[in-house]
Amino acid sequence: MSHSTVDAYPGVAGVVAAASAFVRFRPGLCTLRVIGRSREGRPLHLLTVGLDRPRVRNVLVVAGPHSDERVGGASALRIAERVALDPQLHVGSGSAWHFLLCLDPDGTSRSESGPAVRRTPAEHFRHAYRPPADEQPEWAPSIRPPDDQLPESEALVALIDELRPVLQCSLHGNDIGGSWVQLTRDLPGLSEELGKLSAERDVPVQTGTYDALYWRASGPGVYLMPEPGERSQFDSLPEDVSRSTWIRPHAHGGMTALFEVPMWASPGVSDSSPHPDPARALADLAVLLRHQTGLTRTMLAEVRQAVPRPDANEARLLRIADGVAAMGPRVAEEWEGLHASPVRLSRAHVAALDIAARRMSLRTAGTLLQVLGDSAGPEAVRIRRSGERRLGRWAAELAAGHGLTWLPVPTQVDLQTEAVLAAFRLLSPGP
Repeated sequence: MSHSTVDAYPGVAGVVAAASAFVRFRPGLCTLRVIGRSREGRPLHLLTVGLDRPRVRNVLVVAGPHSDERVGGASALRIAERVALDPQLHVGSGSAWHFLLCLDPDGTSRSESGPAVRRTPAEHFRHAYRPPADEQPEWAPSIRPPDDQLPESEALVALIDELRPVLQCSLHGNDIGGSWVQLTRDLPGLSEELGKLSAERDVPVQTGTYDALYWRASGPGVYLMPEPGERSQFDSLPEDVSRSTWIRPHAHGGMTALFEVPMWASPGVSDSSPHPDPARALADLAVLLRHQTGLTRTMLAEVRQAVPRPDANEARLLRIADGVAAMGPRVAEEWEGLHASPVRLSRAHVAALDIAARRMSLRTAGTLLQVLGDSAGPEAVRIRRSGERRLGRWAAELAAGHGLTWLPVPTQVDLQTEAVLAAFRLLSPGP
């Protein structure tokens, strides 16, 4: 299972096939089993590297928590290979590593449509599948009622309770930005390691984020979960980190770390200097978001007319597009009230918010184009052509405004792998 040099993400089936071959070559050290099934019946595969022995310290690595963030499967395979080849990472540290190869195989399989190699930003948003938060297995427990949980969430929670991991590593891949980590407990020294690893690969460390705007920084690019009762995110977001699967290891004395690497690097997210006029910048972003949301809502109405009897997949996509479009005005209003803010807004913060605003409209437009598919009716053709032109223009504006540089997939995998291993070593220092 050598480190791929192909600039493309492996598919869900390819990751499982590689793990199966890996196990056949190391039968005494590695196992592969199914720990549950997805909503559509796909197996959830767990690759284990390390011997099962008393008092073992388990590490759980979760790939594919977000279906449009596809780097995790390749990173999980790479980390597994590194662990297997280095006894100090398993028997020498009294540890076993467990790799959930894809937490959301249904959604991730949908994101595999379109060009396989080095997509443009427009192609990415045209083909990526991003379900609403209540259908994302890590977030769903914080939103859905206890008697209506996703089978993927239930499988992950049961696995955490079985393994009682000292460290859960969740592998994410932001589409635009830099490298960063979210921690449910501090790991002193991780910021320095992340900075070094990122600099060696010419990747910006993200010092301002939309997701963790209210989280305290342990150091550049490393964010600590707020204490109970403290604000953790924007009110317009439905998720609650305190009830997500990230917290489950705490019941067993463990912790969770989320590792983000970008598809396209943007230098502006690393600029920690104070923004000269954040109030004006936020007001401008609100105007932009309202304008683009209005256009996507018009497109949504047109698509509904063009597809009056949607099938199950089209109905799912329409629900996603409607949810994102409905969130736009709430987000715009919240951002207008962000200044004066309890957070000292830097240029990096404003850059991250600008990316988030443009991403919302790109996701909506791309999802609506997926609803239309290859429909041949004249109205569907007109809407599709107009939507593709708009998506292409918005993606080009985003790329030009943020100086995007594609980060080859092998580099994404390498950076995420080394960041995970650095966190493990800080948690379990050697002799």
